[in-house]
Amino acid sequence: MRTAMLQENGKNHITLYIFVAVLFVVGVIFGGLMVQALTLEQQQDLASNVNQYIHLVDSGTFADVAHSFWERFMFYGKWMLLLWLLGVTVVGVPFVLALDFLKGVLVGFSIGTLISQHAWEGLLFSLVSVAPPNLIVVPALMVASVAAISFSTYVIKNRLFQQKGSLAPQIAAFSSTALLMLLLLAGAALLEAYVSPILMQWVTPLMTGTASAV
Repeated sequence: MRTAMLQENGKNHITLYIFVAVLFVVGVIFGGLMVQALTLEQQQDLASNVNQYIHLVDSGTFADVAHSFWERFMFYGKWMLLLWLLGVTVVGVPFVLALDFLKGVLVGFSIGTLISQHAWEGLLFSLVSVAPPNLIVVPALMVASVAAISFSTYVIKNRLFQQKGSLAPQIAAFSSTALLMLLLLAGAALLEAYVSPILMQWVTPLMTGTASAV
């Protein structure tokens, strides 16, 4: 029964999911184009920072995994809390959409930077560093964003204009969705802290040569 309800919810909000997904993709494209718009000095500084990080990874110099996990989890937690607050305030819907776009920009800029500096090796590095956690993070943020928009829409239609329906079940459902997505983000933080460093070390030997040449 719960599965059927979730499927029905997905059907009812398919337009929102598509819109948020398109917004994220546009952000990724914009972020990738931003790399090409940097000045030569900015590109050199960025290349220096990226190459320094690659050498640190190649040498096995990582932050404590527990500290890394909590750092990433707190970052995701703040992002999710912000989405929840924006949804509850109703007027924050445009900012929810702005956060989805911003997430796309960050992903696109990261991938674009690696590819511009290291070509196919950079693409491979992004596949083992940027892609794995974002396969969890992006869907979780999209679901939370759609839930925030849906809650705000419900409040506007049924409480502000028509004064009907109960608000408590809706805010409980929205909060439950946000908490569930936070658990998924905890999984992404675990992946970044414990798995990503191992995957990156497999790739960095291919990149150290090009890093030295830049």
